[in-house]
Amino acid sequence: MVVKVNICGIEFKNPVIAASGTFGFGKEYNEIFDVSKLGGISTKGLTIYPKEGNDGIRIFETSLGILNSVGLQNPGVDRFIREELEFMGKLDTVIIANVGGSSTKDYIEAVLKLNNKNIDMIELNISCPNVKHGGMAFGIKSDVAYEIVKEVKSICKKPLIVKLSPNAEDIVHMAYKCCDAGADAISLVNTFKAMAIDIEHKKPVFNNITAGLSGPAIKPIALRMVYEVCKNIDKPVIGIGGIMTWEDAIEFIMVGAKAIQVGTANLIDPFAAMNIIKGIEKYLLKEGIKDLNEITGIIK
Repeated sequence: MVVKVNICGIEFKNPVIAASGTFGFGKEYNEIFDVSKLGGISTKGLTIYPKEGNDGIRIFETSLGILNSVGLQNPGVDRFIREELEFMGKLDTVIIANVGGSSTKDYIEAVLKLNNKNIDMIELNISCPNVKHGGMAFGIKSDVAYEIVKEVKSICKKPLIVKLSPNAEDIVHMAYKCCDAGADAISLVNTFKAMAIDIEHKKPVFNNITAGLSGPAIKPIALRMVYEVCKNIDKPVIGIGGIMTWEDAIEFIMVGAKAIQVGTANLIDPFAAMNIIKGIEKYLLKEGIKDLNEITGIIK
């Protein structure tokens, strides 16, 4: 039984990747289980300079997921390279550096610093606010995304994954334009723009008013978006969005995702990703499927 997958020439021992922002750099989880058993780890979102993140409440629980307004808190690329990369480099799993920024220059500087380091792939987070467009995320308008992806791809020495926002004007066209600009793979979706109200104090829960919704509530919409993108581009797709169980993972794979990322589930159950891997293996065994790739994209 084969659960290995290949994305852009990089072999993953299984299709389960820890999603950016929910797994740190793997150290804390490695105290609980051997994180080398994962297919891969996408790092906390990295920016060229350290970020303290947003003030006020950062995480708010909903009935079917969480709202987050962390604000890309991270140590910055230099400190990541200096303090975290050595540990990650020793792990027997695929290391994906997730990169964010508020300008093209920020993205390029960060990627240039990571180009010759011991990482396997770069995941470009285009959900970040673009200072030149009044704070609108790079991933809302396809022409803006095209330009940032084209610029980054021109200097990037690693396979480049572009992570899409579900808030894009047209998710399929966005994916197509990112591929046209040089993306080697697409991951989707990031969090949905949402909000919550504190009715006791009669004000928004978050200082920024809106926040990002993730968890089981978004899964059916994320699944639909992944399906549509897989049917319209010829690059590998990594499915993300409310994947809590192995059954969820199989659904994303059946609509065309080569791999999946597990995010919010990690915050509820630190063994979630491992349970998903085991569940996929048991499912393949039960169904008599010799290779996971046999069921990838079987939903037409």
